[in-house]
Formats: sequence, structure tokens, C-alpha cells
Amino acid sequence: MKILKYALFGLGALAILTGAVLAYVAATFDPNQYKPQIVQAVKEKTQRTLRLEGDIELALFPSIGARLGKAALSERASDREFAAIQDLRVAVKLFPLLSRQVIVDTVELKGLRAQLVRFKDGKTNVDDLAGAPAPALAPGSKPAETEQFRIDIARVRIEDAAIAYIDQAAGAKYELTRLNLKTGRIASGVPTDIDLSVAVRADKPKLNLETALKTRLMFDLEKQRFVLEGLDLSAKGDAAGISGLAASAKGNLDTRPAARELAASKLELAAKGKHGGEDFSLEFDLPRLNITRDKVSGDKITLDATLGEAKRKLTAKIEIPAIEGSARAFTAGRVTANLDMQEEGARMSVKVTSPLAGSIERQHVELSKLAATVNVTNPKLPKSPIDATINGALVVDAAKQSANLTFATKFDESTINGRAGLARFTPPFYTFDVNVDKLDADRYLPKTAESKAKPKADPKGKPPEQPIDLAALKELNATGSIRIGSLKVSNVKSSNVRLDIKAANGRLDVSPIAANLYQGSLAGALTIHAASTPSLAVKQKLTGVSVGPLLKDLADNDMLEGRGNVALDVTAQGNTVSALKKALNGTAAVNLTDGAVKGIDIAGSIRNAKARLGTLRGEQVQQANKTEKTDFSELSATFNIKNGVAHNNDLSIKSPLLRVGGAGNVNIGEDNLDYLVKASIVGTTKGQGGRELTDLQGLTVPVRVTGPLDALSYKLDFAALATDAAKQKVEQTIRERIGKQLGGGAKDDKGGGGLRDQLKGLFGR
Repeated sequence: MKILKYALFGLGALAILTGAVLAYVAATFDPNQYKPQIVQAVKEKTQRTLRLEGDIELALFPSIGARLGKAALSERASDREFAAIQDLRVAVKLFPLLSRQVIVDTVELKGLRAQLVRFKDGKTNVDDLAGAPAPALAPGSKPAETEQFRIDIARVRIEDAAIAYIDQAAGAKYELTRLNLKTGRIASGVPTDIDLSVAVRADKPKLNLETALKTRLMFDLEKQRFVLEGLDLSAKGDAAGISGLAASAKGNLDTRPAARELAASKLELAAKGKHGGEDFSLEFDLPRLNITRDKVSGDKITLDATLGEAKRKLTAKIEIPAIEGSARAFTAGRVTANLDMQEEGARMSVKVTSPLAGSIERQHVELSKLAATVNVTNPKLPKSPIDATINGALVVDAAKQSANLTFATKFDESTINGRAGLARFTPPFYTFDVNVDKLDADRYLPKTAESKAKPKADPKGKPPEQPIDLAALKELNATGSIRIGSLKVSNVKSSNVRLDIKAANGRLDVSPIAANLYQGSLAGALTIHAASTPSLAVKQKLTGVSVGPLLKDLADNDMLEGRGNVALDVTAQGNTVSALKKALNGTAAVNLTDGAVKGIDIAGSIRNAKARLGTLRGEQVQQANKTEKTDFSELSATFNIKNGVAHNNDLSIKSPLLRVGGAGNVNIGEDNLDYLVKASIVGTTKGQGGRELTDLQGLTVPVRVTGPLDALSYKLDFAALATDAAKQKVEQTIRERIGKQLGGGAKDDKGGGGLRDQLKGLFGR
């Protein structure tokens, strides 16, 4: 016993002596003297420049430690800064090292600044610091046995750190700033408190968040198990199109990622903010969920969400009953979802139910028998309420980032079926293919009010006009087609309608736009670009269309009849509808046969004017009379459109009685017309003028058509008509007299013919 006693005293004395020696060495040794050698060694080893602006302090007992003041390290072969610190302190307990255990007493870091870069070729700016990979083992050889490494850190303190990561290949930048971390003891199997706060910023996706985390952490590296008790995570800021975000997560998690096992209890998620200018809130409650390879079980899951405020509001409530099964296959009874949408007195209620099945291993969820009921009430609709039942199936494959919905419904008088889905979750890429047998869209569009309150005028006396809002288009990525057997919209009737739609990068393309309508066909394309100033391009061609019924149904305007072709190719830019109309540029063409221009009977007007030629001079304004019309066998015109004004100079209208030409402008932006028509009498038909028009053959009458498109008026220039008639009469008299002198005018001798030609030149004919 005495020997043991003396041995212990000896070891104690040796320890004290060793500590004293180490303390003396630490007190007398000045590592700052070796700064130049350290800087040179780093330069030679890494081709980086190390700056040591602060002091270096060493401690050897009771812990081996070092403290480094202000320092910075450059990029490889560059003076550009890679990382910098204000203060660093690391200490390792001495005696555990004797048993090959590393127990870190303290890690304290202040003012860290670092920038990590991933280049386009996949390499990073820290590859040289990571060292070369270990050489591959020879066939049949075994790795050398190493001592087990055990993490044991008494505490960690990080203050005001900032780390940036730049991914040049993806064109993205991520930043962690104002990073502060405090922990207790970090060791396998030992619970420790974590207190973390950090600001997160990114450009892909857009993030600007202040986050905070408090929890009790326990981990077991050998079993690959991680436990978070009393989790309290919060985030505030802007993220993914959401402004004023305030989100939180609370609960308990126990997970083994390698084994794909998870136990969650009392998990509560909440978020609120603004999306698309509207308020939203979200609450998710998961009382219990246990997932292992052999078993999956959990209590009822609920989700409550609201979007908007009192005047415009969407509420949703989803309930998933108790889950049972395994990671390979589980079921959850019947899922229910209730949605309620309200806006200015209108309301839509939707209830969806379906059994739920899925596989955690395959990341697959299926709602195999979707049944939905829809009720719409809106006093502004021609038909209200509207009820519909929808049946279908939904399959979600998270591993492939895809979702597919098939559906069929009997909606009012329409039978609709098709599919819709997501080909990609982030960012969402929508796909769809919809078939409708017949659809009267006017039944579901708001009624046109007979009298509306005039909006408050601006100082210039014009009512304010709302800008075109294409915000939703900027984020839309979609492709699909819509086919409708019979369609009525804005009172226009068509059949065999086909629309192929693509949307990406703020651009919407609808091509082709095809349909049969009014005894003809439509073919065209539409492009809308949601730039800072929206733009559109329209190409449309109507072939063999009866324009009278089309104009009557579309615009309640029957000023034109006939059948033929209409072509339109225009572009425009503007922030309002008025601006778009005034910025129209392009071309248009009309070719019609066997029709009539309503509102004016040119032949009748000229006939009536004959009786007044002796008394009327100048012009007389007459309002268009819808009961009158000018028939034609052919009508053609082309238009050059510039800045909202369509100019035409090649109007051609032909009929047995008339030849009509003309030129003028249609001001689309102002909805008015200024056009000069020149009509000539070329023949007669007993039922359309008889002897009276025979006397006016060869006359050319100017008719100016002006005014708003819905209230046109026209002016006949009677002075020009009288002058032309008198000129014609004088010419006829002279011809008759000269003809008698030359032998009755029937014979055309050489001299007489020359004289007649000279007379024609005299009268301009």
C-alpha cells in the first residue's frame, strides 16, 4: 500500500512539475517572433498570402490552446481576400490526449469573413486547401485501422460571421451574414442547447430572411441519429415572391437519415405574409408521425390556409386521417379538402374527398378516387347558382417532381374531360390537355350593366384607366391545349375550336388559334410579352366568312354584309388598353363578294340629288340610315396601320351600277373614321334607278364618311356633282352638233375621228 501511495504522490508531483514547465514555456515563448516564417511557409505551401495583423497567444496548461488576432488569407495566386477573422481562440484539453481522445475545450470565433466560389468547370477556390484525395486501395487490400475519433467540445461561440457562396455555373449567389452561434457541450449522446441566428440572402431563388433557431440537440454519430427537442425555428423577411414573411416551426424531431426513419411529435408550422399583393396565412398541425422501414403510423394531420381579405378571400382546410402501413406502402383513409372563395358578393365552394395511398420509399402519393362538388353563386352572372361534380385521380411523384390529374365533369350544359399536371415543382411547370363538347361562356361571364356609375375623372377630365396587370404571366411556365366542339363567347359562335398554349419567361404564345365560324374558318396566332411595357402580336386570317352575322354578333354592328376573307397582322405596346390601340402597327386586308355597305345608298343618293342640282350648291350632311345600303359584287381594301391609325388608299367596290374607290383613315385609338369615297355611275338596272341614273352615267360623286364608328355620317358634294353634270351636258351637246356637221356622227372618217379625240382631250375624257 505504501508503494502505491508513494507512486501516486510521485505521479502527482510529476504532473504539477510538467504543468509548471509548460506554463513557464508558454509565458516565456513569444510565437509572434515567428510571424514572418509562418507567412512564408503558407506562401510556399499554398501560394496564398497570409496577413497576421493581430497577436498570437499560446496556452499549454491546463489546456493546449492558441489565440489568433486579426488575420486574413488571400485567394490562391492572387491578392484578393479569401477569408478574414477578427479573433480566433481554440483550446484542447491536455490529459485526454494521452489516451488518444480529442476533447476541445473552447472554440471562439469573431468577425469571420469568407467567400467560397464554385467555378463554371466545377472546381472551387478551396480545392487546394482540401488536399489531394487518398490513393485508391490495391485490389484485395484492407484499409488500415485507425483510432476512433470522438467529438467532444465544451462549447462553441461564433459572433458576427459572414459567409458568401458564389455558384458561377448556376449564376447564383448565397450569403449568410450576422451569423451568431452559442452552444453547450457538443458530444455524442449528450444533449446540448443550440442558439443560432443568421441573415440569409440569395438571388436564385430570391431570399432575404432573418432566421433564428433555438433547440436542444442530441446526436449519436455511430448510430447516425439526430434528435431535436423543443425545436423553435423562425424566419422573417422576403422569400420566393412572398413579402413580409413571418414563418415558424415548433415541435420535436428524432431522425436516422441513413435508415430513413423519422419520428415527429407536436409539430406545428405557421406562416403569414403577402403574396401577389394579398395577405395570406398558413397553419399546419402534425400531432404524431412515426416512419420506419416496417411501419408508418400517425395521427390526423390538418392544414388551414387563407389568402386575401374580406372583399377577396380564399380559405382552405385539409384533413388527412390517421396513417397506417409501412414505408413501402401506406394508406390514410379518406382525405377531405374544403375550399371557399369569396369576391364582391360572389362565392365558390369546393369540397374534395378521396382515399389516400402512397409509398415513402418511392416518394409517391395517390388519390385514386377524387370526388369533388362545386357550387358557384354570383348575382352578376346570367345563370346562378351553378353546380358541378368532378371525378378523377391524382398521382404525385416527388422523386420525379411530377404530378398528374385526370378528370371528367358534367358542368351545366358542358361535358369536360382531360388532364392537368406539373412536370416540374420548382419553378412550377404546368401541363394540361382539356376537351369540351360545348361551352356557352356568356352564361358564366358577368352581365353588362345597363348603366354604370361614372368613375372619378382625373384633372384632365378623362376617367382613370387601370394598367394592364400581367404579373401572373411573368412567373408562369406552362404548355397545353384546349379543344372545344362548340363555343359561344361574347355572343360569337364557333365550332371545332383549338388553342395550343405555351408560356415561359414572361411570354405567352397561343398558336395555332383555329376554329370554324360563320360559314368559314379562322387560323391565327397570338403572342403576349409581360415586359415592363406589355406588348402583343396578333396574326389572324378569316377565310370564307360571312361578315354580316359575325359583326352583328360580335359588336352589334351590321354596317357590312358579304362573304370572303379578312387578314390581320399587327403588333402593339402599351400599359393600358387605350395605349395598345394607339400603338397598333401592321397590316390588314379585306376581300368580300356579294354583299352590301349599310347605312348609305350611294346610287339612291345620287338619284335624289339629280332633282336638286339646279338649286343645291356645296355639301349637305346626312346621317347614316341603317335601312339603306349599297350593294356590291366585289369589295377589296388593304390597310397600313401605324400608331393606331389604319390608312387605306385602294378601296374598290364593284356593282352593276357603281364603281367605288376611296382613301382615308380609321383612327383605331379614337374609334372614328375619316374617309373620302368616290362613286361613279357605270350602268343601270330598272329596279335600281332606271332612266334617272342613265342620265348620270359617267358622273363621279365624292362622298366623305366621318364620325365615330357607331354613329357615322356622310357628306355628298353637290357642287362637284353639279359641275360634273354640267360639264357632261355641255360635252354631250357639242358632240351632237359636231356629229351632225360631220355627217350625223355615225360615220367615223379620218378627220372626224381626230376632231373627236381632240374634244375628248378638251373635256378631260
